[in-house]
Amino acid sequence: MNKGIYLVSVVGLFVLTSIGADGVLHGYTDTPFIPGQSWRVHDDTRPFPPRVMPAPAVQSLLPSDAMVLFDGSSLQAWSDAETWVVKDGAMIAGAKDIRTKELFGDMQLHIEWMTPFPVPGDNVSDRGNSGVFLLDQYEVQIFDTFKTNTIYADGMAGAIYGQHPPLVNASRAPGEWQTFDITLTAPFFSPTNTILGRVTVFHNGIRVQKDTVLLGGTNHRSLPNVNPHPVPAPIRLQAHGSPVQFRNIWVRPINQR
Repeated sequence: MNKGIYLVSVVGLFVLTSIGADGVLHGYTDTPFIPGQSWRVHDDTRPFPPRVMPAPAVQSLLPSDAMVLFDGSSLQAWSDAETWVVKDGAMIAGAKDIRTKELFGDMQLHIEWMTPFPVPGDNVSDRGNSGVFLLDQYEVQIFDTFKTNTIYADGMAGAIYGQHPPLVNASRAPGEWQTFDITLTAPFFSPTNTILGRVTVFHNGIRVQKDTVLLGGTNHRSLPNVNPHPVPAPIRLQAHGSPVQFRNIWVRPINQR
């Protein structure tokens, strides 16, 4: 999730998001409508997807042609990782976003993550707020949504943040390891043509995005940006004030063009 303003309202003008007594991170009523949809960005009224309980967690085995980005021992594959900590085979989010030193376009990405338990409090960052940014632009959201309504629908775990909620809520409880398996078809930019990227996401083995069109770069409270950007580009992991843990990260570049 991109960093934004919380716990604020302006009476008579618009309503910003706030965390209510029910513990829900409420959405917005003043944001623009998402292109091709009847919902606003982070719409307060957007329905939550149904719950599907995943099978018990099993740590993924490494394909023979995969490039290891984190094996539990070293942050060598990442830049700006000085504040991130490696402990017990996992890396723990620090003060700054980190990016892969290698650049990737079309790819298959596997990443395992865990939100904190016990949950420290009721602030946004206490709910395991983080994300996986594809091409340094497009966020697949990480958040504790084991309880379905802890955040607006397009901010749930497995959402393309601010664009597409997950098809179902496949979240495990905080303190349990979870997986994303992501395939990306990168966008194409030329002086005369733009082809938007597409992504499929499996969350804990359950498909939550199916060849979903990436409407543009991820934003908070505003429309996606459709701006030409470098392809290939880094994979970015977000630091958002929560000690989210990561392990067993690997990628398979795919030559599709």
